[in-house]
Amino acid sequence: MKIRITLLLFTLLSIIKANAQVEPIKKDTVKLKEVTITTNRISIPFKESSRTVNLISASDLAASSTTNVSDLLQNVTGVDVRRRGVDGMQSDLYIRGGNFNQTLLLIDGVKMSDVQTGHHNMNGIVDFSNIEKIEIVKGPAARVFGQNAFTGAVNIVTKRVTENNLDVAVNYGSYNNIKAGAAVGQTFKDGDVFASFNYQQSDGYRFNTDFENIMAFVKSNFNNYHLVTSFAQRKFGANGFYSSPKYINQYEETQTSLVALSADYGSEVVSVTPRVYWRRNQDMYLFIRENPSYYRNFHISNTIGAEANMVISTKAGKTGIGVDVSQATLSSNNLGDRDRTSVTGFLEQRFILFNNSLDITPGVAVSYFSDFGTHAFPGIDIGYKISNVVRIYGDFGYTYRVPTFTEMYYVSPINIGNADLDPESALAEEIGIKISGTNINFNVAFFNRKSENLIDWTKENEEDKWETTNFSKVKTNGIETSINYGFNFIKYHQNLNIAYTYINDDILDNNVKYTQYSLNSLKHQFNAGFNFQVSPIFTENISYRYVERTDGESYNVVDASISANLKNGMQFSCIANNIFNAAYTETNLVPMPKGNVMFGFKYNIY
Repeated sequence: MKIRITLLLFTLLSIIKANAQVEPIKKDTVKLKEVTITTNRISIPFKESSRTVNLISASDLAASSTTNVSDLLQNVTGVDVRRRGVDGMQSDLYIRGGNFNQTLLLIDGVKMSDVQTGHHNMNGIVDFSNIEKIEIVKGPAARVFGQNAFTGAVNIVTKRVTENNLDVAVNYGSYNNIKAGAAVGQTFKDGDVFASFNYQQSDGYRFNTDFENIMAFVKSNFNNYHLVTSFAQRKFGANGFYSSPKYINQYEETQTSLVALSADYGSEVVSVTPRVYWRRNQDMYLFIRENPSYYRNFHISNTIGAEANMVISTKAGKTGIGVDVSQATLSSNNLGDRDRTSVTGFLEQRFILFNNSLDITPGVAVSYFSDFGTHAFPGIDIGYKISNVVRIYGDFGYTYRVPTFTEMYYVSPINIGNADLDPESALAEEIGIKISGTNINFNVAFFNRKSENLIDWTKENEEDKWETTNFSKVKTNGIETSINYGFNFIKYHQNLNIAYTYINDDILDNNVKYTQYSLNSLKHQFNAGFNFQVSPIFTENISYRYVERTDGESYNVVDASISANLKNGMQFSCIANNIFNAAYTETNLVPMPKGNVMFGFKYNIY
């Protein structure tokens, strides 16, 4: 590993020397780099960020060979979405070797983490038609977002209406997969409103994997007030999703809703953003779909919170101050009635020094949990602009996660929770370099994380029940690199993206033989995507990913899409997934679908 790092550092120095005179990015060449990262306090331009951040724009969504966020994130290096079935029906989000409880998902800055289990974090994902951009922050993000951002965070930023529009879409594909939706945007003198509704159903790609989804979303802005509401309902057969693959009759229904009301006050010197929010999740699970009385779990979780964030701009830089107070409750026939109160305070200061060449952002989050006491998450980001196109950066932080109620109290014929669990903690650091030229954008980062008291379902013998324990100390290190190249060919803009991540987990203290979720990282992950156009109507995309996990399993998957965009507002598309019929699983020995296609029609009425 040391030899590889030395060679890579030598290569980087050569690249810096060769590119130091490259012209800065032009706005009409790579618009992505002009985007601002929208954190809850200090927001900064993407190219000035001193962290590893991936941005996915609305145009990237439209050009991708995917139809949902779960599939889309699979093509982001360092991100591991472990899916069960098609269209992200049930999926778990991992970043840089962490597990699904250690990655925070947000919608417009509102935390979507579930106090019951991280399995529900992705339940409320909004449709592509609602998304303006997706921000993926990698590494310890607890000092910015609070607990659960153990290994990173994904923030979905929804659309704001700029002009009146009405879109309708219909899709049909393999497994009798039918999807239809409509979205409308309307502007007013003092605000705007955007609303969408989507419905989807499928027979499933194998026995008992049928599903039915309903998604509704409304976002409105009036003067300085902003309201976001969403509702997602999923009903699906869960063949082998959570137990041994031989248990094929499982079934699940989930409902996830979000209501968040915020406001903006202030001036160029001081800005204040208060917000109240409510997230609700309902989950019903049957071990035997046709016999609910055999084994049934029913859970309702509610998180009600209020937060306020303030940014003060002075000659010394920007100061961010925030507080977030929330009450989470759970009502469950299995886990009992539980509650947790948490209060988190945030403080960060961004200094800009040496003629805007050096930025330093120290910060700390201090959280109180009613069942685990008070804990602090300090961290610091540092960046230095070598030239207009070259930036080096590093970040260091302490991160922390308290157990979910499932980890503490869940009991089933094969599982036993542990109410005496200790919280997880880790120290993480990263160093990287960004090179942003006219047509080429390059990024590489080396990261390291030392974790203690990791929580997982474990057992000593194969016939034992799974029991949650704090089982090990693990040192995780790796490298992540990506290059994006844009060029013109036959009058049209083409884009090529190549990325690679290597992760190594070194178990320093492990006293168990079997673990259920942890320590099966993407040891090697290679992603490549090519968006191209050779005619005024058609645009094409092809994506490839290679994965090798810690347990030795590896596979190759190729997806492709083509769309025809007509001048009358009509769009026809065809998306093909796993076109070479790769046989693979991502979690729990659930086989992923072989080759499948979806045809789409979208019409912009006005």
